[in-house]
Amino acid sequence: MSEGKRQILETLRRNLKRGELSGEQKAELERRLMEHPRSIVPARGQLPHSQQVELFIKMAEEAAAEVQRVVAFEEVPRAIASYIEAEGLPREVVMAPHEALRALAWDSTQPPLKIEQRRAENGDKVTITPAFAGIAETGTLMLLSGPHSPTTLNLLPDVHIVVLEAVKIVGCYEEAWQKLRDRGGQIPRTVNMITGPSRSADIEQKLQLGAHGPIRLHIVLVGD
Repeated sequence: MSEGKRQILETLRRNLKRGELSGEQKAELERRLMEHPRSIVPARGQLPHSQQVELFIKMAEEAAAEVQRVVAFEEVPRAIASYIEAEGLPREVVMAPHEALRALAWDSTQPPLKIEQRRAENGDKVTITPAFAGIAETGTLMLLSGPHSPTTLNLLPDVHIVVLEAVKIVGCYEEAWQKLRDRGGQIPRTVNMITGPSRSADIEQKLQLGAHGPIRLHIVLVGD
């Protein structure tokens, strides 16, 4: 253990007015960390998968997200181009350099989208990212940071477009975290849980969209 971490733990113990955990308490804590026991999962998080997909759509739309369904992954560029055209959005789009997205025929749209693959910068209006999972019980997206999907793409644009495969929708948060553990390797530096566009009611209790991030969240849901 590093000296800095040791000092932090000592400060916490001192403020809590207690010493190190006893052998039994320490063993129980280590067991919980290793086994990841689940809390009580609401009934709506335990539905059959087809109903989970429908619940995800319902909850996402209730949180002010927009959901656009396509049958196959190959339809994603045309679907996004149609959405951008219908909403009068800029055709200059910043996309995550994710392998599955890069493989799509973005130049097949008419007129073609102008795609840049990089992290987002101030002034970018529209970004496209993949989702690692969707959580049905709250209509929440789980997005992972990394070279394939910089976190700035989730936070800086006015319009955030997320591509989610229906097979990646799970019932509850516990399943999403287990899905991440099952992937193997290190946990990403940042895991973003996104439910609808950014919002705040801190000022005079009036809801403001885009307070801390995108004003609009558009989900392209692929498959059944």
